[in-house]
Amino acid sequence: MPRPLAIGGVEIRPGEIRDVFLKISETYAGGDVSIPIRVIRAEADGPHLFVTAAIHGDELCGTGIIHELLYSDNLDITAGTLILIPVVNVFGFESHDRYLPDRRDLNRQFPGSPGGSLANRVAHTLMEQIVRQCDWGIDLHSASQPRTNHPNVRGKLSDARVRRLAEVFGCELVVEGAGPAGSLRREACKVGCATILLEAGEPLKVEQDMLEVGAQGIRNALIGLGMSPGEPVRPPFQVRVRKTTWVRAKVGGILRFHIRPGDLVEAGQPIATNYAIFGKDPSVLASPVDGIVLGITTIPLVKPGEPICHVAIPTRRLSTLRRAAARRSEQT
Repeated sequence: MPRPLAIGGVEIRPGEIRDVFLKISETYAGGDVSIPIRVIRAEADGPHLFVTAAIHGDELCGTGIIHELLYSDNLDITAGTLILIPVVNVFGFESHDRYLPDRRDLNRQFPGSPGGSLANRVAHTLMEQIVRQCDWGIDLHSASQPRTNHPNVRGKLSDARVRRLAEVFGCELVVEGAGPAGSLRREACKVGCATILLEAGEPLKVEQDMLEVGAQGIRNALIGLGMSPGEPVRPPFQVRVRKTTWVRAKVGGILRFHIRPGDLVEAGQPIATNYAIFGKDPSVLASPVDGIVLGITTIPLVKPGEPICHVAIPTRRLSTLRRAAARRSEQT
């Protein structure tokens, strides 16, 4: 028999699609503050998968990815249950703010508590009502201000179930990391819900390239978990990343980048040139390692020591990755 599923007191039966508004708090006037949730449950039993977005209220790309799925003609759930949550931090979403009104980072508050701070209560509700009822999870994020990230999946790769989900999602970069203390993916894994995180794009934007990567990744996951028919779309290469490094400004000035997120770079290759205000005495910043550009700052004005470029150190040689990317380019 299919297991029962109820969210916020609303029962979702096999074969149903329901919109649920899960109460997480109240306004000053006493009205409900609720998280919007779309639940798609197939007739056939199967895994329960949640997809969350905008845990940080200014990270809109994940919301756009879920919208891409909601308005898609080929979202076919044939087994199990898909729970889509386009906005978790509705407070920050309304004010274009990363944090909650109590200035806490929601993604450091899990598993939360029913009698704690606002952030603790929101985290507790999400854990009890969603995470504990699911087998798998995908948490959608963008870079923090003022940066942008090349799409990459992160998770506790020593966990075989997490590794399986991370690999089938289909990003080129799979970054090792259980997540910081109190993060959703870390605490979800502790209660048996194998969860990964997607980092893609920049805050306060919905970028078409990122939508396509994220939506296809979720479709790949549904196929890989036996919840949807079809064949997953593979990236030109996929490489595991255990270490990353930051390139930091040496002097104050104005940046001109020579690379983009996702580029393969060699040790010593120029990343950016940092010019003084009158364009004199340029400081050339180079990659300290062979790697892949994971992310860059989106504000060209920097002071000494500020991070300008995040470089992932792959576990495979750049020459191997270049050949794999070239073969896929030729095929397409």
